This record gives sequence, C-alpha cells and structure tokens, in this order.
Amino acid sequence: MRIHPLAADGLIATALTTVAVLLGREAVAQGWSALDPLAWILVLLATLPLALRTKAPVTVFAFVHAVGVLYISLGYWPVVITFGPMLAVYTVASVRPARTTAVCAAVMSGVWVYAGLVTDGSSMASVLAQAVAYPLVFWWFGHIARRTAELTRQLRAEQAERARREVAEERVRIARELHDVVAHHMAVINVQAGLARFVFTTDAPTAREALDTIAGASGEALEELRRMLGLLRAEGVSGADGAPAPGLGQLAEMVDRVRAGGVPVDLRVTGEPRPLPPGVQLCLYRVVQEALTNVLKHAPGANAAVELAYRAGEMTVSVTDDGKGVDPDRKRGRGGHGLIGMRERAKLYGGTIVVGPRSEGGFGVHLTLPTSVRAARRGDADAE
Repeated sequence: MRIHPLAADGLIATALTTVAVLLGREAVAQGWSALDPLAWILVLLATLPLALRTKAPVTVFAFVHAVGVLYISLGYWPVVITFGPMLAVYTVASVRPARTTAVCAAVMSGVWVYAGLVTDGSSMASVLAQAVAYPLVFWWFGHIARRTAELTRQLRAEQAERARREVAEERVRIARELHDVVAHHMAVINVQAGLARFVFTTDAPTAREALDTIAGASGEALEELRRMLGLLRAEGVSGADGAPAPGLGQLAEMVDRVRAGGVPVDLRVTGEPRPLPPGVQLCLYRVVQEALTNVLKHAPGANAAVELAYRAGEMTVSVTDDGKGVDPDRKRGRGGHGLIGMRERAKLYGGTIVVGPRSEGGFGVHLTLPTSVRAARRGDADAE
C-alpha cells in the first residue's frame, strides 16, 4: 500500500514531536529547568512544520532553526529540539543543489556552536566535533537520496523512451504485415474483377470462377486481418482463434491463388525439406507473396517462377518473371513500400536479398536466410 508523501511526512513529524515531548519530560532529571507552556509551544513549532518539509524544504529549515535559536536563547534544554533541525537539513540535501545544502549545513553548525556557547559546562571540543560531523552526515545521506532519485527518474525516462521505440517498431511491423496481406489479396481481387467484367456476358463459367476466386481471396484477407487483430488483443497469443502465422505450408495455396489471378506460376522445391522456425517461414512466405503481388500489379501476362531451396545452414527463395507486359515504371526500378518491407524482413532475420531487373529480361527477387539455431532463435525473438 502506497502512502501519500504528505501523509508520510505528517506521520514523521508526529513521531518526532512525540520523541521531543518525551525528552522534554526528562529535562528536570538531566539537571535542566522544567519546560513551561512557552517551551512546549516552541517544541511543537520546531517539529510539527516538518509535515511540510517536501513542499517547502528551505522555508521549513529556516523556520525550525529560527525557533531553535529562540528556544536555546531562553535557556531550555537544547537536546529536546535537535531532531527537527537534523531532519530539515537532510530534507534540503535530498532535494536541493549542493550549494543550497552547504549553506543550510553551515547554519546548523552555527546553531549547534551557539547552543554550546550559551550552555554552562559545555565541552566545546565535543560541541565543535558534533557541529561538523552531524551536518556532514546528514548532507551525505541527503546527497545519496537525491542522487538515487535522479537515477530513478533517468531510468524511468529511459524505460519510457524504450517503450516508445518498441511501440514504433511494433507499428512498423504491423504496417508491413497489413501491407503484405492487403496488397496481395487486393491485387488478386483486382485482376479477377477485371476478368469477370470482361467475360460477364460472353463466358459465364469463367466469370463465375473469377467471382469464386474473389470470394476466396477476400475471405483469406479478412481471416489474416482477424488473426492479426486477435494477436494485438491477446498480447502474445499466436492469434485470437489460435491460427498460426502463414508459413511454407501455405505457399502452394498462395501460388494457386496467383495462378487463378491470371499469372502462370511454376513452383519448384529443391533440397530435403526440414522443420524451420516460424519466423523464418513467415519471412519466406511474405517475400514470395510480395514478389508475386508485384508480378500481378506490374507485369500482367508474365510467366513467373518460384524456387525454394533447402540448403545446409540456409534457405533460399527466388521469384522471377520473364518481363512480359512489364510496367515501364517498374522497369526503371522504382520501388515502393513492398520492396522496403522485403529488405527489412531479410535484415531482421540476418539474411540478404537482391531485388532488380534481370539481364535476360524480367524482374527477380532472391532471398537467402540463415537457418542456424542461433540465427533462428534471434529471428523468432525479434519477431515476437
């Protein structure tokens, strides 16, 4: 249970007042005159204002020391009101710069020496030693408290900044995922919608097949969007309904969908298939998806080829097209967010990617990802 700082200071002031009252009742036993009503009032004025010490530390310090000087000047036992000024010095040291603290410590030393001078039978050597030692001790503890508070504030600021960076990175990741999902499926839907409109009155079966493809692509897009939103709501769960992230198991379905969009795609898998980390599979899937989406958008009528190769310690995937029907803008190498996203994915998993026109014509994307245990673990950790 956390106590409000003002309430905590009030409890401390009450405790110090209680100690002062108990000491005041022992004044006669210590050879001093009994405290009269004025003395008791001064005792209260020297301790109770400490309830406001964090609100106005320097003002409280000056007030309790002024009351202490008056109390000592009237000939009362000085020990009774020593605890309030001590706490006041500590408070100033814990919240104010060293210069202000030095002045306050010097004032406390002066009041201590003054008490020794006006008290009969005082040992000035002991008084001087205490006048130096006590202010130094309270200054040191106050300095440590102030330094600790500063470091705590700095740590909280760094944590807040790190949290902001993580949020920004997560937003970029989500934006990249949304771009990959929406761009691919919308490209398929756009091509099929154009086909359905073209053959609507002349070739009903083809139009119906195009509409079926549109329905399937839109349904898959909605499902992936639902999974991503569920991931955000569940905070760490793979999806709202437990559906895993897309991987190489869905690669053939994606290729079939692109074929239905009017782009002939040849899918080849070489090497011995083996289990791969989910993050690596997602990276490979999204790069192929983005590359085929670009073929749909920028090279209608082109023939595409996807080659997935399992190699020792790495995976490679190539997506190429022969350049038929290529968009002039694409031929000049103008890239958008999709190409940036592919490069970011490759970098995230420690891989390399080459994107650009091919010498024999067309366009190509070649991705190489390491699949060592260390790289896979790092990639999955970064992707979470």
